Amino acid sequence: MTADQPVIAVVFDAGAVSAAEIAVGITGVGQPLFLVPDTEHTSHLRPVLTQLGKVLPLTGALDDVRREAPDAILTFSEQMLPATAELAAALGLPFHDVATVTLLTDKQRQRTALREAGVDDVRQYPLRCATDWPAAVAAVGLPAIIKPLIGGGSRDTFRVDDAEQGQALATRIFARSATAGAFVVEEFISGRPSLPFSDLVSVESLCGPAGLRHLAVSSYLPLVPPFILTGRFWPCHLPESEQREIIALTDRALTALGVRHGVTHTEIKLTPVGPRIIEVNGRMGGHVNDIARAASGVDMVRLAARLAMGEPIEVPQLRPDRVHFQYHTPAPFRPARMVAMHGAAEARRLPGVTGYRVFVRPGEHLDGAVRIREMDFAWGACDDYDDMHRTLAALRRTLSYDFEFDGSVRRVHAAELSGAHDEVASGPEASYPVTSGPAA
Repeated sequence: MTADQPVIAVVFDAGAVSAAEIAVGITGVGQPLFLVPDTEHTSHLRPVLTQLGKVLPLTGALDDVRREAPDAILTFSEQMLPATAELAAALGLPFHDVATVTLLTDKQRQRTALREAGVDDVRQYPLRCATDWPAAVAAVGLPAIIKPLIGGGSRDTFRVDDAEQGQALATRIFARSATAGAFVVEEFISGRPSLPFSDLVSVESLCGPAGLRHLAVSSYLPLVPPFILTGRFWPCHLPESEQREIIALTDRALTALGVRHGVTHTEIKLTPVGPRIIEVNGRMGGHVNDIARAASGVDMVRLAARLAMGEPIEVPQLRPDRVHFQYHTPAPFRPARMVAMHGAAEARRLPGVTGYRVFVRPGEHLDGAVRIREMDFAWGACDDYDDMHRTLAALRRTLSYDFEFDGSVRRVHAAELSGAHDEVASGPEASYPVTSGPAA
């Protein structure tokens, strides 16, 4: 490590930003010390990490970390929040404290804290085994959501409209694995009609010595059922008055959860009676750094590093002049093997598209799980929202994928995978039910 630069410990695993983004963002603020768990993701990236900074095992002795004398600590990974909070406490460095991280990662405790503070009152009941379902549905009512107590990426998150359906789903969840973990049954928050946008928004915030700073309200493209993201855009399409209401709700939620130092990503549902909290996350939102850099020239990783160093952050709310968007095609909800993809070169040439990146390669197996699994990623900028929608429709028409389902190869359009079925060309390859797989 270079003696004249501050050392910033980064507890690293799969998360909201890449290793390269971390290295670029931290440059000029400090030098990274990567603390890594033994996971498939970190094993794959270890050669890259060693080129970017010093790497230590997360499971190693605390004294090894102390010898590096880190000046700050942070993480961009949801699953690394508890370990980062514990390390921060042991090293005497600012971060979300352990109690706050518990509230940020445990969905039941988070709801309880928000309810007790009068911020939001969503009915909820723990689901620790299939036999808990009757009591859960009696307490929560229908429609409801079943989701993991701890986790992210919309993994294993389902809407339930029928008690028998819920019982069958709960039985499958716990039957498929003895280590399925705890789930929670939660009241479904009905959104308001919002098409062609989503009824979901999020608030990207920093909290430090200068207090809470809300950098942006992110708007989203319509979700694929049950709750799968397909993209976001800046600036938010809502009136300023409603954005102020959303930010005020976020303020109250972060205060109720005891957030005093760190980065947060708060998801909010737009309802007929006003904004409601979906959940608060104690880390940066996925791809938020990408859109902040493209739309406003602001590196969110750099801001997070400066915040971790204890620097006061004064940043105006980020509201670009043009509409900047991100789009990804979600993977099918049925097990499949990617055979081929079509339209990448054409997608990159579309007006309004700045770039297009492929994440899933031919030959790769897709497990069909209900979760956010991005097959690709496109980004760009348009003059207005109508122009953005035209560009996105062109993208979805251009991209298609050949999958092998149960030994049979079929072509599926991005429009179908994204839920925009009206954009799918007619023909024998259309309307294959890949976005509504088994309930669990």
